[in-house]
Amino acid sequence: MAFAEAMRLFVKILEEEDPAWYSKAPEYIVEPTTGMEMHKPKLCLTTPNGNSSPKPNTISTEIGDMSETQDKDITMEGLGSVTMYDQWVAPPLSGQRPKPRYQHGSALLQEKMYIFGGNYNGRYLNDLQVLDLKTLTWSKVVAKSTSDSGESTVSMPVAPCSGHSLITWRSRILSVAGHTKNPSATVTVKEFDPQTCMWSNIETQGKAPVSRGGQSATLVGTRLVMFGGENAKRSLLNDLHILDLETMTWNEVDYIGTPPSPRSDHAAACHAERYLLIFGGASHAMCFNDLHVLDLKSMEWSRPKQHGVTPASRAGHAGVTVGENWFIVGGGNNKSGVSETLLLNMSTFTWSVVTTVQGRVPLASEGLSLVFASFTGEDVIISFGGYNGHYSNEVYVLKQSCKSNAQTRIVDGPDSITTSRAVEPEIETAQEGKVREIMMDNVDPLPANVRNVETSEKLVSALKVGNEELRATITREQFEMVHLKQELADAESRNANLTKELQSVRGQLAAEQSRCFKLEVDVAELRQKLQTMDTLQKELELLQRQKAAAEQAALNAERRQGSRGVWGWLAGTPPDKSDS
Repeated sequence: MAFAEAMRLFVKILEEEDPAWYSKAPEYIVEPTTGMEMHKPKLCLTTPNGNSSPKPNTISTEIGDMSETQDKDITMEGLGSVTMYDQWVAPPLSGQRPKPRYQHGSALLQEKMYIFGGNYNGRYLNDLQVLDLKTLTWSKVVAKSTSDSGESTVSMPVAPCSGHSLITWRSRILSVAGHTKNPSATVTVKEFDPQTCMWSNIETQGKAPVSRGGQSATLVGTRLVMFGGENAKRSLLNDLHILDLETMTWNEVDYIGTPPSPRSDHAAACHAERYLLIFGGASHAMCFNDLHVLDLKSMEWSRPKQHGVTPASRAGHAGVTVGENWFIVGGGNNKSGVSETLLLNMSTFTWSVVTTVQGRVPLASEGLSLVFASFTGEDVIISFGGYNGHYSNEVYVLKQSCKSNAQTRIVDGPDSITTSRAVEPEIETAQEGKVREIMMDNVDPLPANVRNVETSEKLVSALKVGNEELRATITREQFEMVHLKQELADAESRNANLTKELQSVRGQLAAEQSRCFKLEVDVAELRQKLQTMDTLQKELELLQRQKAAAEQAALNAERRQGSRGVWGWLAGTPPDKSDS
């Protein structure tokens, strides 16, 4: 029996014996992380005169009207305390940490990371935790759900769940699907309003999908594309449904091509507001490392040709997109957690390894979550939770050394990377040499040369914007070309297979023709033999008749001879001497 199934059975037995057992358990358990070298920067706050400040500042954190508010001591502001790049760092946190968990949902809203639900020791959770990224302070939101009963609205706790999808939609958070203790027949959609701290069930239109958990739900414009998962009967799915968030209407999608096999705990991403990518996941017997692409315009599945490193099979991993790059973190393969952080360029389908962690750490685990944030102009990826034999409530941060365009602008593959890296040293040199620094004040007018430099920089900026748009168009065309080349390659492959089959059929036909010719020869020989047998039969019958006639003649002669001898003797005529 798998560990998760054994834990669920154990919890079920405990609830039957003592329904209040969970209230007697400690609030949370912090398990030490061993065997990993993590980078925890030494922090100090400097005063304007450059001296170190012995006393930290005090910042008040407030999450909604009903959230807990506490004053916390910090030494630097939020994610600014992280100074390492391209490495996972465990930043200093304050506040009451959430209970360890995995298979939870996370979403970013107004510079706050929201954590909802999950699974801890086989029990589903329903708490809502918030990490303020400005102050790196945890707080718990006391949230309720509303239920219409006649003309009144009743407030009640939200149902615990895990394996759900948490999506930021405008100024609110949506929770879609998920495993629950008493599952409904179809997928439910809940909405959290941070202003009122209330959960509410959203009534959807159309044919809602069957309830499930471990699915992927990807935001594409105003649509939510849901794929796969596992239903309440533990049957794996590979169906595709789209929820229009403007009208809250479900649509089951008809597609062409070969879809991914039924799976759950996979990762999904959207590229260029058109292509849905599915990576990894697991069935009941194995984990996958395949990559599938769905064109949301033609609704056709395809398998692109990949480049770079070969990703290991995994399930329960998490993914987040930064521009045209898709970061994949964690996951497991039924043996161990996956330690490397992967990056897929979604324009060229090239895999690369960003970094690798050492030892048994939460980053190399299943069921963790990721969010992407832009903090003071820097791209930051934040992870939380996971399970690798131990439940985790740790937070890790990955800062990128090269800032990506978070507005999902598409840049040209290798050439654009080389160009951007070539420009960066000039910008850094200019910043260090104070060349591009323009002091704006109302006292001293700007010199003519500075105004010229400013005008030139604006012109250069406009040209760069136009260049980026042109590169985006070129990249889209290149992506279309790659897609068409893939389709052509698939068609050529199918043509080659059909040609082989035709040659095989032709070979079989030639063999059958040779066999038929041989059979015809055999039939001709048999017919000739049959005719010969008829002739022999007639000759045999003729000989038999001749033999019978000869025998009859001999018999008649003997009879005549015998009769003449007796009568001659009676008449006194002696028999012939020849007869004696």
